[in-house]
Amino acid sequence: MKKLLFAGMLGTSLFAVSCSAVNNAKTAQSQRSEFLKMKGDWQIVSINYDKKFKIKPFDEGLDAQCFVGSHWRLIPNNWTGAYTVSGGGNCGAGFTQPIKIDSKNGNTFGFKKIADGTKAKQNIAGYELTLTNQSTDQFTLEQNIPFDGENVRVVYNFERAGMK
Repeated sequence: MKKLLFAGMLGTSLFAVSCSAVNNAKTAQSQRSEFLKMKGDWQIVSINYDKKFKIKPFDEGLDAQCFVGSHWRLIPNNWTGAYTVSGGGNCGAGFTQPIKIDSKNGNTFGFKKIADGTKAKQNIAGYELTLTNQSTDQFTLEQNIPFDGENVRVVYNFERAGMK
């Protein structure tokens, strides 16, 4: 009887674990499909935030307005990409920054900058952005930046810049 009870408990727990794995796989597939819609070339057309703060996104040392017009290439099949800031004026010299992208949970995406000569797994620091709006040719990412005990909400509006 004890063996039968043990076998029943083992079977129930294996069933629960397998169902959990199936649900996790479905969630991961859903996140991947959302990210696949973002494949291609994009441009930041506007950045909105409380103007009483001086925002310097992604630790680049540049004012947020320097990122308006920046070009972003997203490559979902290997979860990589890059952004290019044109520079000029108060924005200094232009540059391209390779990134590694990660789907966190639901509509939250993370990315980390990849420095020359390093691998993505060597860099543990990164940025989290929430996908709040998405269509074929536009999407919006929001970032909450902690400052003095409150969050400053920064909204990046993207439009498709290249072919689908």
